[in-house]
Amino acid sequence: MAQVKSSSKADPNYKVIAENRRARFDYAIEEDIECGIMLEGSEVKSLRMGGSNIAESYAAVEDGELWLVNSYIAPYKQAKTFGHEERRRRKLLVSRKQLADMWNATQRKGMTLVPMVMYFNHRGKAKIKIGIAKGKKLHDKREDAAKRDWSRQKSRLMKDHG
Repeated sequence: MAQVKSSSKADPNYKVIAENRRARFDYAIEEDIECGIMLEGSEVKSLRMGGSNIAESYAAVEDGELWLVNSYIAPYKQAKTFGHEERRRRKLLVSRKQLADMWNATQRKGMTLVPMVMYFNHRGKAKIKIGIAKGKKLHDKREDAAKRDWSRQKSRLMKDHG
C-alpha cells in the first residue's frame, strides 16, 4: 500500500518546498499518500528556488487520472520563451490501486483529496503528499483547539510542579 506516516513532520532527508498548514486544522486526515508530480523543466527550477503555494489547491480524480488543481508555481525568470503557466493542472502519479482507493473515497464516502506537503525526496524527485480527508465542522475545530490548550496546560503544570 502507500506510505503512511502519522507524524506531520517531514523526514530530514526531504527538502520541503511548500506546506499546507491549514489542512490539519480544516480537515480530519484519514490517510496520507505520496504521489509523484509531472512537471516541466522551468517548474522544477522554480520549485528549487522555493516559489510555490499549495494552500488553495486540491486533488481530483478525472477520467482515470489524478490531477493537482489550482496549485501555484512561480514563473522561473531565466525561462523567457519556454516558461510555464503558474496555475495549470498538474498530473499526479500513483498506482492504479491507490487511484481506485482515492476514487472510492471521494465518490462513495464523500471525502476530499487535500495536498499536505510538497517536497524533494532524497533522490531529488518532486513529490507531494495527498491526504484523504473529511471536512471538519466548526465544533470539531473548537474541540481540537480545546484539547490542544489542555495538553499545553498539563505540560506547563508538570514542568512547574514536576
